[in-house]
Amino acid sequence: MRRLLVVFAVVIHLVLADAVTKELASGLLKSSDPFTVIPGFFDLAYVENRGCAWGMFQGQVWPLAAFAAVALAFLVWKRKVVFSGGRAAAVAEVLLYAGIVGNLVDRMFRGFVIDFFDFHWKAAYHFPCFNLADTFITVAAGLLILCSFGKRTS
Repeated sequence: MRRLLVVFAVVIHLVLADAVTKELASGLLKSSDPFTVIPGFFDLAYVENRGCAWGMFQGQVWPLAAFAAVALAFLVWKRKVVFSGGRAAAVAEVLLYAGIVGNLVDRMFRGFVIDFFDFHWKAAYHFPCFNLADTFITVAAGLLILCSFGKRTS
C-alpha cells in the first residue's frame, strides 16, 4: 500500500509539472512566433494537437480519451505483471501513468493536447512537436524495453 501511495504522489507531481508547462506554453507562445532556443535545431512553439502521436487521428478527441482511460485502467490492473522489473520498471510505471494522465486531462478539458517542444534540422527535417507528458511516455517505453532484456522466460 505504501508503494502505491508513493506512485500516486509522484504521478500527481509529474502531471502538475506537465500542466504548468502547457499553461506556460499557452500563455507565452500562443500568440507569437516560435521562440528559438538553439538556432536551426530547437524551438519552443505553441501547437494544438487534436489527434495523437504525429498528428494521427485528428479530431478524434473522445475515442482517444476513451482509449487512454482504458489503457490506464489496464496498466493499473496488470501493474504487478507489466512493471515487475525492479527500480527501472517502477520509474517507467510512474512516468507512463503521468504521461497518460497529463494528455488525457488536456483532451478532456481542452479538446486537444498542447505541444511545444519543436525539434528540427534547419528547414529540411522536422520532428513533430511534443510535450512533457509525451516525453514521460517515451522514456517509460524505453525503460520497459530495457527491462524486458533482463527478464528470463521459463
